[in-house]
Amino acid sequence: MRIIINRNADTPVYLQIKNQVRDMIFSGILPADTLLPPERSLAKELEVNRSTVIKAYQELKADSLVDSHVGKGTVVLSHTVKKTALPDSYINPLPWYQFFTDSINAGTDNIIGDIMAMTGDSGVISFAGGIPASNLYPVEILKTIQTELFTTANRELFLHSPVEGYYPLRESISHLLRQRQIAASPKDVVVLSGSQQGLDFAARIFIRTGDTVLVEEPTFFGAIQIFRSAGARVIGVPIDQEGMRTDVLEALLIRHKPKFIYTLPTFQNPSGVSMSLERRYQLLNLAYQYQLPILEDDPYGELYYDRPPYPPLKALDRHGYVIYLSTFSKTLFLGLRVGWVSGPPQVLAKFAHLKQLTDLHVNTPAQFLLDEFIRRGYYEKHITLVRQEYSARRDAMLKALEKYKVPGTKWDKPEGGYYIWCRLPDNIIRHKLVANAGNRGVVFLPGETFYPDGTQGDTRIRLNYTFTNQEQIQTGIKYLMQAVRETTSLDDNQESERNIKPLV
Repeated sequence: MRIIINRNADTPVYLQIKNQVRDMIFSGILPADTLLPPERSLAKELEVNRSTVIKAYQELKADSLVDSHVGKGTVVLSHTVKKTALPDSYINPLPWYQFFTDSINAGTDNIIGDIMAMTGDSGVISFAGGIPASNLYPVEILKTIQTELFTTANRELFLHSPVEGYYPLRESISHLLRQRQIAASPKDVVVLSGSQQGLDFAARIFIRTGDTVLVEEPTFFGAIQIFRSAGARVIGVPIDQEGMRTDVLEALLIRHKPKFIYTLPTFQNPSGVSMSLERRYQLLNLAYQYQLPILEDDPYGELYYDRPPYPPLKALDRHGYVIYLSTFSKTLFLGLRVGWVSGPPQVLAKFAHLKQLTDLHVNTPAQFLLDEFIRRGYYEKHITLVRQEYSARRDAMLKALEKYKVPGTKWDKPEGGYYIWCRLPDNIIRHKLVANAGNRGVVFLPGETFYPDGTQGDTRIRLNYTFTNQEQIQTGIKYLMQAVRETTSLDDNQESERNIKPLV
């Protein structure tokens, strides 16, 4: 029995012996009933203490690989693993659902995944996803910067970065925050793998099963899913043209005693509404009064098309109640997956701890690349470009909606962001509309997705205008309104079926 001991290895010697004997048993080198060498003789052969061999044999015995008998020694037991596989007909399918946690079992609606899966199809016009325009990606600039970084940063590009993020990038983000009127030093910023990770971390930090979280109604469906998966009860606060209704909010604060308030106050997803300045101060004052954190999500704040928005809640907060999330995914592109959080030091310490536990740090080359992109002034130029383009696409969608308008449809003109929140006729049937629009090659997100209770919004749809070009917007809205008209007019359904022109 050949055993090799590596005395410089971190693995204890007794485990080296145990592991090698185990491997010989499994491989058949030591068949059943093989008598292992006595502890004393094996210890002498390996030049180790006898107690080391005894401990190795005890480990093998604990794993039911060997057994020892007084006067007989230590013998290999019969293999418990059969070498021949069972016929497929004797193997029952694994009941995976029995292993899932309740939080995962709670999500059964696959309509979002189904619609998003169609986004990349060249034969589909997608108004569904919150995706930037790919033709505006600054690929050549980033390619130049990356080439230079391979020379200047060299191997540093592929080393780990601090858990809190690459410090020069945190400096650059601090500079961007000052432009948003937020006073945050680089140490007040933790870099994340997108703001979605920030939502997940906030849920883990603050939510215990049974806690309540207050959100706008409607709100970002991803936040609803994350908070629920953490065990929270998600309660909606209605919005109007000035944002979250603070009169309703106060009653809910008293009744439910939530863990925190989640809000997208600027170009809200999905409604496009921006919270008025008065409401922002009212919200902050309620948070101060009831000593409640506010989780502010601001992915769209820089994408204004008519006038600059009001300052973020974080900029107005003078007492450290606001945790501020933002991202580069909406202003640049989704693939980078770089976002950040700014908040009180105690909170950032928890975010950094979770970052260490999950993925250690954000992709290092992406952080270097973004930092240089910002420092060289390209980010500001890019923002100016996308504002112009997205404003034109927004106007193109509004014009098309007006041109092909179906009686009973309504919408408001958003001043920024990604979306038009459209109201449909009251007699619309959502699943039929999804099918009829899909037959014409058009996809969108239905409104009930954005409501915590899922029972509202059946006459609402969210339309994204940034992903498709103006020609596609014109065509897509035309076919979408055809589908709306067909779905609301049962008498005309058969005639409409005959007149559908498939999208190619």
